[in-house]
Amino acid sequence: MTQKERMAQGLIYDTCDAEILAEQGIYQEKLWAFNQLKPSQGREKEAYMKEVFASCGEGCYIELPFRASWGGSHVHFGNGVYANFNLTLIDDGHIYVGNRVLFGPNVTVATANHPFTPELRRYEMQYNRDVYIGENVWIGAGAMILSGVHIGKNSVIGAGSVVTRDIPENVLAVGTPCRAVREIGEHDREFYYHNNERIDWENLSPICREKSTQPKFQ
Repeated sequence: MTQKERMAQGLIYDTCDAEILAEQGIYQEKLWAFNQLKPSQGREKEAYMKEVFASCGEGCYIELPFRASWGGSHVHFGNGVYANFNLTLIDDGHIYVGNRVLFGPNVTVATANHPFTPELRRYEMQYNRDVYIGENVWIGAGAMILSGVHIGKNSVIGAGSVVTRDIPENVLAVGTPCRAVREIGEHDREFYYHNNERIDWENLSPICREKSTQPKFQ
């Protein structure tokens, strides 16, 4: 079994393997060019994601700079994904991102792990676990999502949180380690900030008013 095959199967593998480094280097070159694009070059950004990402839906946008171990080649974006500045994806394993996910600035998603045994780390051994982020999730600024985590749809991850375990659907989760603190529900359809600033649905755009009548949490 090659080191690349071991990597794909989630086994401990040698990150300095010549085959792995050669392929990774190609994606790193592509990523460097991507990060030189101007803000006005939206089509070029989209072309990169369509070409390099494992899969990418429609209407996705990334604010530069963007960092990824494999250039995003192990990243799966749904539709309407938005990533703010300095998104870092350690995509040695696969990262699955659902529709309409929002990434705040300086978010890190890491699939890679190193053995605790120092003898193995000395030789840069590694193993990976895929990450799954459900649709409509908002990940706040500076949050870190660690390997193997599943985040349920509609949930919010508070800024600066470190997510080490799975997070269920429809919750606000915060802290280090990140934990669910409450469900998201009808209260959040009335108030957008604490308990005293109401959402003025009647003054929002027609598309927001239309969507507000649809079931939100299923």
